[in-house]
Amino acid sequence: MRDLAAQALLPVDATLGVALLVLLLAAATTAAVFRLSPDRSYGRAREILLAGVRAAVQLGVVSLAIGWVIHHAVALFAFLLLMFAVAARTAGRRITANGSWWWAALPIAGPVVPVVTCLALAGLLPVRGIAMIPVTGILIGGALTATVLGGRRALDELHSRNGEFEAGLAIGLLERDARLELIRPTASDALLPGLDQTRTVGLVTLPGAFVGMLLGGASPVLAGAVQLFVLIALTAVQTIAVATTIELVACGRLNRTHAAARRTGA
Repeated sequence: MRDLAAQALLPVDATLGVALLVLLLAAATTAAVFRLSPDRSYGRAREILLAGVRAAVQLGVVSLAIGWVIHHAVALFAFLLLMFAVAARTAGRRITANGSWWWAALPIAGPVVPVVTCLALAGLLPVRGIAMIPVTGILIGGALTATVLGGRRALDELHSRNGEFEAGLAIGLLERDARLELIRPTASDALLPGLDQTRTVGLVTLPGAFVGMLLGGASPVLAGAVQLFVLIALTAVQTIAVATTIELVACGRLNRTHAAARRTGA
């Protein structure tokens, strides 16, 4: 029944493969033609193509493995740990190229671990792969997005307004306080995508959890309750992730300083 419902929404056949290829090429071509890259090169177009290919391979592997993972506790937690490790690495490298990238693991683990733990202890999230993997994945993905947006915006702001940072130090502000004055307003904009999704749910979009529940045979009321639960949990995770990221940047833990500059004291 579930397979029939899913195929009614999106048939898995050659037509789907062609459509996916066309859409991916359209995205990459647009990025190349309009030079949608910081250095006006074709870098973003290559990233789009690579991301599409990686998504296809990764989802294929996960689709084959997840049926076994959900029935084995050790494999389940190993899979969750892998999800976190990939998210931390992706977020850190998207924010900075130096050795401080690993601090990006903190804004992801900091909110996700306690939220998932509390939900599991309260009985709202069954410790089973069929429930744990998608919910934890959504929360890790939300923390990843918030961390990347907050970290990049904060470090970009520090770079472009370095003179104001120096002025803050000159009037006696501590380095952390001087950085916070500059980065907090801009970096907090990382919360806007999540807030907009929550504010417009049901009016503009029907998110994946809601649609998935309906395809699984759940009532619209139950599907709506689960989606609300996911959105509110996601809002909490993203807010904590952004706050933690801002604090790490303000304290200088997450930075873009080159190793050579640190050795010479520059």
